[in-house]
Amino acid sequence: MYSLPPIASPFTHPISTLLVDDCAAFRQGLRNLLDFHSTTSSLQFQIVGQAASPQQAIALAIQQSPMLILLDMELAQDSGVEVLQHLRSHSKTNHILVLSGHHEEEWVFKAMQAGAKGYIFKHTLSTQLLEAIQAVLQNQIYLSPEVATQFFHRFHFCAGRSMPGTHTIHLTEREREVLYWLVQGASNDLISRQLNITVGTVKAYLTTIFEKLNVSSRTQAALQALKLGLISA
Repeated sequence: MYSLPPIASPFTHPISTLLVDDCAAFRQGLRNLLDFHSTTSSLQFQIVGQAASPQQAIALAIQQSPMLILLDMELAQDSGVEVLQHLRSHSKTNHILVLSGHHEEEWVFKAMQAGAKGYIFKHTLSTQLLEAIQAVLQNQIYLSPEVATQFFHRFHFCAGRSMPGTHTIHLTEREREVLYWLVQGASNDLISRQLNITVGTVKAYLTTIFEKLNVSSRTQAALQALKLGLISA
């Protein structure tokens, strides 16, 4: 996966964080993981609240105005989508990262539509949580490769016809091949194997592609490619 550069910590104070999940054991595990990242990375986290229900989540978000919200998508039989929609309208927090056990593309798409800045699976937290937090704090969208593939498929289905103006973007045949595999959610290593080129060459192609599409991340590049009809999902 293309890694974000480390944050040159603009945060002079700990990142106020709200944990939202109806399982107390999971919240404690998440808190332990954030404590670990606080001691091993440039980011410092301060847990300002824990919520087990939509009502608690909304009340704490309004009361504490946390910089970051880590939100489960299924709360005591309720959907996190409604929580996202309410927070978008009534809370000052816009850095919301969804942590979910749901892999279905409809869940991913609805969460992103409702205002989530990122979506990762719970079983990938140990390897992806810090990178995902870095992305959303930099006002970027974060989707892990597995999530990205599903989201792009759904996005392409709902978008319908391609937007006009694709003639203004010129990609070589090899750049289109690299972009195709990026849209599928492939890592740099997988792209290199599929196209029989080195990982360094893949990175060089991605740099050129990002420049041509005027984007700064893999997710933005894939979305732009689908919106412009450069690649079919």
